[in-house]
Amino acid sequence: MQRRIITIMLLVSVMAVLAVDGFAAPKMYWADSTRTGVPYAKDPSVIKFNGRYLMYFSLPPAKDKNIPAGWAVGIAESRDLVEWKRIAELLPEQECDKKGLAAPAARVFDGKVHLFYQTYGNGPKDAICHAVSDDGIKFKRDASNPVFHPSGDWTAGRAIDAEVIEFGGKVLLFCATRDPQMKIQMIAVAAADRESDFGRESWNQLYDGSILKPELSWETKCIEAPSAIVRDGKLYLFYAGGYNNEPQQIGCASSTDGVIWKRLFNEPLLPNGRPGEWNSSESGHPGVFVDDDGQTYLFYQGNNDKGKTWYLSRVKIGWENGKPYIAGD
Repeated sequence: MQRRIITIMLLVSVMAVLAVDGFAAPKMYWADSTRTGVPYAKDPSVIKFNGRYLMYFSLPPAKDKNIPAGWAVGIAESRDLVEWKRIAELLPEQECDKKGLAAPAARVFDGKVHLFYQTYGNGPKDAICHAVSDDGIKFKRDASNPVFHPSGDWTAGRAIDAEVIEFGGKVLLFCATRDPQMKIQMIAVAAADRESDFGRESWNQLYDGSILKPELSWETKCIEAPSAIVRDGKLYLFYAGGYNNEPQQIGCASSTDGVIWKRLFNEPLLPNGRPGEWNSSESGHPGVFVDDDGQTYLFYQGNNDKGKTWYLSRVKIGWENGKPYIAGD
């Protein structure tokens, strides 16, 4: 009888792994269905703060009419980077984000969580905002929001998909923007003094043009969702190539100054999955995270139904000769 129980438990475990259309589900396979009843979470950004992991992500408009309209930022916690629990959300609060907010990027500076995020639903007028928190849950919005959008005759002025990182005594802000015709998505960069308050007057655009724009066939007309780490004195930027579900896939570039970038691969570092797999429609919007033990993790979004659902997952990143490689999940 005991052997039979053990056998049944093993079968249940195997069935739990074979969770997505007959293909093995990744170790982390998570989404939030509280707003719509459908699994839907996008744009992950992960930090470790006060002994736990916090993940900030985009939530779609809610069906509940009592919740403010538009996109919002969700917050989930974990102890192992695999199992996650939604614990809070940031709702529209200011005039600039009244239509919604999304695509968060979190960093810890001087014991506080700084969150950079985009306004949503304003087309070329979308811009980057900033908020600060003592606990990673309750945030105080920057009174000067929005704090940045690029300028010049090369851009429509739009700014989405923020990323911030300390480098060379400054804090760099990367974001995605579009050309004046709103067809080509590309990356812009600005910088602020490390001791600034990161408000609107703190940021200076470093380059009058895009620092990374689509050139390879798999990038189609879109490079977005920059996510950066510093390793051995060099910047590494993981980015999404292709618009959602084209498929979107993930590449990587490196830089010594944050302005001039060199692609490390001509093909995606992390491609979309095979037909039927959970991420066959895309592996997109990277969020890179380095844990206390030095292990690099790449969080990302995916689906296999052209965006009807969105799940978040992660892979481990290994390093060899100054280049990243996928080391499993």
